[in-house]
Amino acid sequence: MEHTPMPEPMRRAVNQMVYEAVERCQEVMSYAASDVARDWKRMTLYRATDAADTMNSVAMLIAAFCEQDGVDPETLNGYLQLRQQQSRADGPQEDDRAHLAGLLGQAAPADASELGTVRMLYGRGQREAETAQQPEDSPEVLFTMACLHGLRAKLCDDLGSLDRFPPEVAAMARRVAAALEVPELAAT
Repeated sequence: MEHTPMPEPMRRAVNQMVYEAVERCQEVMSYAASDVARDWKRMTLYRATDAADTMNSVAMLIAAFCEQDGVDPETLNGYLQLRQQQSRADGPQEDDRAHLAGLLGQAAPADASELGTVRMLYGRGQREAETAQQPEDSPEVLFTMACLHGLRAKLCDDLGSLDRFPPEVAAMARRVAAALEVPELAAT
């Protein structure tokens, strides 16, 4: 199979959609901040599903190109990881409930000993709950949060919005924002 770069118009469209998805993910993190408790359920779900829909559009755009480019349908289905697909219309599943139970320190679901994925996600929730008790997040998480929040604060010219985040995230995000120069748009 010939390896060619992604066509430029498609690359730009993909980059724009990924930017939009990242922006929605940043909003999920913003609404999850402790002082935004009033609407967190509604707004985190809106923004998380917006991000998921946008990334789904990215995948389908690339899949359409692959299809047009002659990629075998079975191969394309493998690339799309269809076995991992879950419809939001189906609502939360047992593994989602097990993950939540682990996070909240609740008893494991009865079928957690039988279903490998359910057991695995319950354990993951427990580990995440233990980690949440530690005063600092992993450096990777802090860095990601700081980059996203710093970028948004710089683009929106709203460095004050960083005050609602944990001090270590806010300080790092301010350094990120300070390091960024917003490019001037060319006059048309």
